Amino acid sequence: MGGALRFAVVRLLQVIPVVMAIGALNFVLLNMAPGDVADVLAGQMGHATPELMAQLRREFGLDRPYYEQFAIYLGKLAVLDLGTSHLQQLPVIDLILDRLPATLILMVTAIGIAIVVGLLLGVAAARRQGGWLDGVISVVALIVYATPAFWLGLMLIVAFSIHLDLVPSGGMSRIGAGTAGFAYALEVAHHLILPAITLGLFYVAIYTRLMRASMLEIYRLEFITTARAKGLSEGRIAWTHAFRNALLPVVTLAGVQIGHILGGSILVETVFAWPGLGRLVFDALLQRDLNLLLGILFVSSAVVVLASLVVDLVYGLLDPRIVQK
Repeated sequence: MGGALRFAVVRLLQVIPVVMAIGALNFVLLNMAPGDVADVLAGQMGHATPELMAQLRREFGLDRPYYEQFAIYLGKLAVLDLGTSHLQQLPVIDLILDRLPATLILMVTAIGIAIVVGLLLGVAAARRQGGWLDGVISVVALIVYATPAFWLGLMLIVAFSIHLDLVPSGGMSRIGAGTAGFAYALEVAHHLILPAITLGLFYVAIYTRLMRASMLEIYRLEFITTARAKGLSEGRIAWTHAFRNALLPVVTLAGVQIGHILGGSILVETVFAWPGLGRLVFDALLQRDLNLLLGILFVSSAVVVLASLVVDLVYGLLDPRIVQK
């Protein structure tokens, strides 16, 4: 078995207990909150009797001791059974799979924008250190970094949807458009522009600043001085010698921030009415639909941990010494 494959298998096996532990912790924390789905249903009906509430808790299994509910939950989790939504009476996994693609599309696009634009701006700023371009990029990055995502999203809607009417302000496609295939993909891409930019800009600022600092650090090393002494151009030194080495801290940070991006996508989905997991989380939280909420948190945790695994593998490709260790 090659070193890279062994590294991937070991990391994949480490993911299983981590995800199970996160699922157990989610159960404990959510059950510490007061109230349950029976209280929500009683509030919606307006005239629920104590007998009816007791019947609801019996049907949902909420009348059992916590340790018994915990054991049942862990047993189902071990076979990837996320249960049934108390309020919607549908399998939790079906509800999640219906919304997960939209969230993943938003996340992947935002991460792509952040990494590509952030790296290019960071390299450009480092190559023009102290110049006007470095100053402009640094100031703009600082402004974007300090701007709340929801405010930025609202301003983009006002500018590009209301005044200029260039892109839609919300949703994933036009109601009743009836498009399919490539036309539907274009429709989704058109609606994706503003939410992806809103979510990605904050991370563009972070990666720009980090890449600039990393490139400047690499420029001080001896092998860069040697490359200049050989007469190589600054462009070739930047992209051939410095860029790959400067990527390591950026990739490391990207792995850590996958969870933050998923959390940030919930806010952006709310602002742009993007039909992802964000709205589903919000509704499940308000309605105390514990099974649905636990399922979303479990799947989100699995996505974050698997994304971190991919980042570790990319890190190993950039620096094979990590795999050998």
